[in-house]
Amino acid sequence: MSNFVDYVKIHCKSGHGGAGSAHLRREKYIPKGGPDGGDGGRGGHVIMKGNAHEWTLLPLRFTRHIKAERGENGGKNQLTGAYGADVYIEVPIGTIARNEEGEIIGEIMEDGQEIIIMHGGKGGLGNEHFKSATNQTPRYAQPGLPGEEGFVTFELKLLADVGLVGFPNAGKSTLLAAVSAAKPKIADYAFTTLTPNLGIVDYRNYKSFVMADIPGIIEGAAEGKGLGHRFLRHIERNSILLFLIPADAEDYYNEFEILENELKKFNPELLDKDYIISISKSDMLDEELKEEISNKFPDNRKPIFFSSVTQEGLMELKDAIWKKLHG
Repeated sequence: MSNFVDYVKIHCKSGHGGAGSAHLRREKYIPKGGPDGGDGGRGGHVIMKGNAHEWTLLPLRFTRHIKAERGENGGKNQLTGAYGADVYIEVPIGTIARNEEGEIIGEIMEDGQEIIIMHGGKGGLGNEHFKSATNQTPRYAQPGLPGEEGFVTFELKLLADVGLVGFPNAGKSTLLAAVSAAKPKIADYAFTTLTPNLGIVDYRNYKSFVMADIPGIIEGAAEGKGLGHRFLRHIERNSILLFLIPADAEDYYNEFEILENELKKFNPELLDKDYIISISKSDMLDEELKEEISNKFPDNRKPIFFSSVTQEGLMELKDAIWKKLHG
């Protein structure tokens, strides 16, 4: 799923409210016709709606503007103008909408859920409302109120069972390609993965779980360096985390601590998740080196060694993941 779109920005505009009518009755047998102007109709809302059949924000990628209808003006005989048609933006479950200040407007948590992200303008009152003992024939009616307008950012946080966490080139994309049908782009340079990839991993007895390859983070990501916050937020939605440290790392435990610290600075609650530490590319290591590396980790944090290329340790890794998910 290399075309996974997780972030779109759209200019939204709700409908203007219709104007109230200032009509005065003109009837053949009533010499002094009073006010009978109706109210204007409400402008259309812009509504975000959950759709369980959507998995990405890709359908919205080329949508630049969304505009709801204006309300109709009021008419004579106290006729209220029709409401402007609402416009719906269908999004996957797990989508968050933010306003231009970055504040969360709403989050879609279930199929069919609707959240108004821009309210239509209220229709103006007709002159019939302004009749009084001292003003029997008001010629005044309210104009409709304007709708809301501005940019809305839609973000989709990945929903996956296990999220892969590691520096660029740790072997995350290679692992995902080895254990699932996902075909992520793989190359030997930093930030190969610019958008998250999802893969369904087959397990024993026709069971499966979803693995997310989250783009590589670097030290300082929590302060917005590199690709920063945009990708760290995906980790919030994963059930467990799988830390990948490559066999050619200079200091294995230190690399784990740097990754752990980035997550802690971004959101300390991330460290409450279950996690597994693994050493990727372990076909480069002999048994003596593996033991030496393992001894650098505390007893409760011993890593699992695997190689995506030779398939060594992959079943053991899947077993450990399954046990964490369902233990």
